[in-house]
Amino acid sequence: MGASVLVVSPNRPSRASVTTFRALVWSGFRRYATYRQATVAGMFTNIVFGFLRCYVLLAVAGGAAGGMAAGYDPTQLATYVWVGQGLLNVVGIWGWTDLSDRIRTGDIAADLLRPVPPVTAYLAADLGRATHGMLARFIPPVIVGLIFFPLAVPARWQTVPLFALSVILAVIGSFACRFLVNATAYWLQDARGPIMLWTLGSGVLTGLYFPLRLFPDWAVAVLWLGTPLPGLLQTPLDVAAERDSPALQAGLVALQAVWAVIMLALARLVQHRAERKLVLQGG
Repeated sequence: MGASVLVVSPNRPSRASVTTFRALVWSGFRRYATYRQATVAGMFTNIVFGFLRCYVLLAVAGGAAGGMAAGYDPTQLATYVWVGQGLLNVVGIWGWTDLSDRIRTGDIAADLLRPVPPVTAYLAADLGRATHGMLARFIPPVIVGLIFFPLAVPARWQTVPLFALSVILAVIGSFACRFLVNATAYWLQDARGPIMLWTLGSGVLTGLYFPLRLFPDWAVAVLWLGTPLPGLLQTPLDVAAERDSPALQAGLVALQAVWAVIMLALARLVQHRAERKLVLQGG
């Protein structure tokens, strides 16, 4: 198979208009709203695993001194689990291979010729996906949790707006991480290895399977300060459960925002480097 070199013009527009961005968000929403049966099946699976995770963590709390595990009481743990099950498909840490697939097949060339840069276009579509997930996949697990378990009701006025901001930052941070993992295909041609490593590691290090506060304090500090991973799930879940004081919660969300900006900027940098000289297989 031959190879051709595509050099992208540096004069290509770097920003999309608000109208274009909104249209891309809407297209992402419609794409995921099409698969109604998959949505229902995924929602059912999330609820089933919610029961399993909740009973396991409640058992951990029941066997701990004072009935609390890592600073969470049973109500906070139940809230952590069921809000986490709802956020799983909103944040979307798994299952996205659009970029790596298009790099592997060479279809990325069409994306590079469009007026909207790939990072912006994929981010807009991902925000549409997250919006659909919030409407279709977040609410049902939380309602089930409310029916079968005592969940924590926000006692502070700032919890709800801070949680909403934290979820938005988690979606952006998750997108940037997934984009970087997929972008390894620019150099490897096949990103299945990095994607598999991401899938295995992200479930543990984002706080999906269990709260990261169960780790030793030094490990928690390293993860929170040195990686963006806790900001993808742990931070919004701790905000929802009101695990910490208002000042500490605000600080964690601010750290989450810093990491979201860093990772998004890194995604743009990697994409720019890849665009400078891209070899398309079979061109």
